[in-house]
Amino acid sequence: MAIRIHSGKSTLFDITPMIDCVFQLIIFFLVATEFAEEEKEMAVRLPEAAEAQPITSRPKELFVNVTEQGRYFVTGKIVDRAELQQILNRTYVNNPGRATVIIRADERCPWKYVVAVMDACNKAKIRDYRVTTREGPS
Repeated sequence: MAIRIHSGKSTLFDITPMIDCVFQLIIFFLVATEFAEEEKEMAVRLPEAAEAQPITSRPKELFVNVTEQGRYFVTGKIVDRAELQQILNRTYVNNPGRATVIIRADERCPWKYVVAVMDACNKAKIRDYRVTTREGPS
């Protein structure tokens, strides 16, 4: 019995350009990613709450940290109330209806500074804002 051997063009193709594109995409996303974990690592002592629940991830969360002295930290930088209002306005414009503000206030912080952040959220039309607490003893 005779075996036929086909001698034609090879169907192999060079995947090097595709691998290059994948590596460039990986590098781009690693460089462009905003790490929200840095915001959570600030030295702010959260107040306790009996009904505290873990925060669920949202498409765009903005962390506003309020220190004991009433200073505002956003993305690792100290901002005043006017700058905070501008940041919140931009956040709403970039994420209409989906923007979430997480307020992390030190438990020794006067409440008026937390209320000021809430007022700024309302002025920016951001309705989804939360004050975080840590879980207290049951």
